[in-house]
Amino acid sequence: MGTAERKVKEKEELKALILSAAKKLFAEKGIEETTIRSIAKEIEYSVGTVYVYYKDKTEILHDLHQQGFAQLGAEFRTMFHVSDPMERLKALGRIYMKFALENTQMYDLMFNMKAPMDFIKANEAHHWKEGNATFDALRKTVQECIDHGYFKGHQLEPLSFAIWGSVHGMCSLYIRDRVKAATGQEPDLLMNEAYEDLMLMFSKK
Repeated sequence: MGTAERKVKEKEELKALILSAAKKLFAEKGIEETTIRSIAKEIEYSVGTVYVYYKDKTEILHDLHQQGFAQLGAEFRTMFHVSDPMERLKALGRIYMKFALENTQMYDLMFNMKAPMDFIKANEAHHWKEGNATFDALRKTVQECIDHGYFKGHQLEPLSFAIWGSVHGMCSLYIRDRVKAATGQEPDLLMNEAYEDLMLMFSKK
């Protein structure tokens, strides 16, 4: 390996280290409480070193946001061998919900926080490619469901958005500790039962 290649490898390794530390601190302390200084302390480098790779926390948030979508997208792809589109739709929703409930800080970053979208608007001509790819996985499956006789009288785009919005809403209420406070029910059990009821309504022809 030549000097130039080694430098590129070292740069990528340090960026990965920064992101790994940021993700760990987000999970432990929350996104708002994590700073560039705390990330530098976690990896035992100077604050200046972190700034060589990221000009501010928003850039770190954006890269982590991309990582989250890569993980969710990979999990979605494991379901595309399921030939029955309604069963695939149900499975995609369960994967989405499991991801949200097991990665609450990451989910918040991906779907609720404004900072990553500010970065995208400033740097990527308003095209949210990660979100678009995830929505496309849902939209493709919904279209196949329609082709198989489900969702009669519904249109693809608003229906796909309504399905996403329903599951996202439940996940967001869970993450923000609103489920038990509002319903008095055990959150995990209610989430699962509510999702199965939602899917029962959707699967009726």
